[in-house]
Amino acid sequence: MLTIAQILTLCLLQVPGQNAILKKDGQAAAADFRDAVEVNIRPGCRPLLAPIVAAIRYAENGRKGREFGVLHPRCPDTYRGQAGWCAATVQKNYDRWVAAGKKGDFLSFLASKYAPVGVDNDPNNLNVHWYKNVRFYVDKFGGKL
Repeated sequence: MLTIAQILTLCLLQVPGQNAILKKDGQAAAADFRDAVEVNIRPGCRPLLAPIVAAIRYAENGRKGREFGVLHPRCPDTYRGQAGWCAATVQKNYDRWVAAGKKGDFLSFLASKYAPVGVDNDPNNLNVHWYKNVRFYVDKFGGKL
């Protein structure tokens, strides 16, 4: 149970999508999420990109150490490591999409990098659902794409 002071602190320091993480994973994870977003996503991009990071958490729904679906061997298998790697990946791919002239929608561009279809590490072809699932949660969390 959160105290009133903890709730007020979270509200004052909240980044977009943090409340969804708090509901799903608890206070410690919400603090890790906030830190990951603040470190890896530029302030002007946070309203757009932070809800995408939260939506990825919900869509991936990974086990402990794989919460955001990051499989890279250098990614620490901690909540903060997963959240940070995810946030950095979202920011870097947003920058690439902008540099490429914003062709198509950003989430489609991101899906082709984050969860490409037909790769060896997706034998059940689940990545075909990634865009739809992430889009659902971005919309649910009030994100603007």
